[in-house]
Amino acid sequence: MDAQETKQEALSPKQRREQAIRMCAPGTSLRMAIDMIIAGHLGALITIGDEDAVIAAGNDGFKLDVSFTASRLFELAKMDGAVVIDKDFTKILRANFHLNPDPSLPTNETGTRHRTAARMSLLTNATVISISERRQVVNVYVDGKGMQLRPISEVMASASQLTGAMQSTREELDRRLVHLSELEFDNFVTLADVSDIIYLFEILMTSAEELDTCILELGRNGRIIDMQRNEYVGSLDEDYTLLIRDYARDSSAENAAAIRETLHNTPNDQLRSSKSIAKILGFEDISVDSILLPLGLRTLNRVSVVRKGVADKIVGEYGSLQDVVAVVEENPSKLEEVGVNNPDVLANSLHRMWGRN
Repeated sequence: MDAQETKQEALSPKQRREQAIRMCAPGTSLRMAIDMIIAGHLGALITIGDEDAVIAAGNDGFKLDVSFTASRLFELAKMDGAVVIDKDFTKILRANFHLNPDPSLPTNETGTRHRTAARMSLLTNATVISISERRQVVNVYVDGKGMQLRPISEVMASASQLTGAMQSTREELDRRLVHLSELEFDNFVTLADVSDIIYLFEILMTSAEELDTCILELGRNGRIIDMQRNEYVGSLDEDYTLLIRDYARDSSAENAAAIRETLHNTPNDQLRSSKSIAKILGFEDISVDSILLPLGLRTLNRVSVVRKGVADKIVGEYGSLQDVVAVVEENPSKLEEVGVNNPDVLANSLHRMWGRN
């Protein structure tokens, strides 16, 4: 087994699926061949990689050793059997090849071609593509699981819908975060305020995750959409974690990561429930109107003179944003003791956020 095959096996199932979608994305030679096969109303069975195991699981056909091109793959797909391609897309090794995977391998597929593809992807480390001649549907199989390639027009429509939703969600989230900062300085943040913002964060992050799939499917056609995604999400990933640390009972970064995973897997109706959010944050029996005291990590990390890690030291020393503000009001120079090199700049920044200047 060579280094490339070892690396392939080291990939997680999700990474292998993403790799398979990427190799079929618009702009690749493989996708060009797939589109030609569909336009020609043909069916096809194509294996990519782990060629020794694939060849060991089949027989007959034509032994080839020709350079891979989209046109050659299209012409060879006119024959009934499978086409075997090496992992680097440099060679076509077999054509009209009859695959004989173990029929006892489990699969939920119904068509003969799709069943064979699913079983071959279970039996080997190959990526297997099955194109239905009758329905003109393309399925990509990795580890026995199939993914249907969507038409580009359908993916673009989904991406457009998601970017529109992300734009409106980001605008609302920005408004809520500005208002939250005002409430934090006035010490009047309620559970309802925090849970509403967490819900907006989850909408945005879930939309971004779905858009990532579209971008992957679009290949080179997804570059502008990728730029839009980055514009809408930007640095909010870190802001989300800091928000959770500000209001969770356990403010550690490790716990915040666990909370985010829990929130991401929480059903939508529970995400809309302040009581459910409170429980995930580590609180029991508090009402939507309960006042929550922020640590101030999100606010302090927005100040340029607060170097990475210093916000944690400030909060560790003083306990909350309100206590930090009290120190700033009384004697900003005391912040030098926890690593703030320009305490007066920090004081002025906090005053501006508070609207005191």
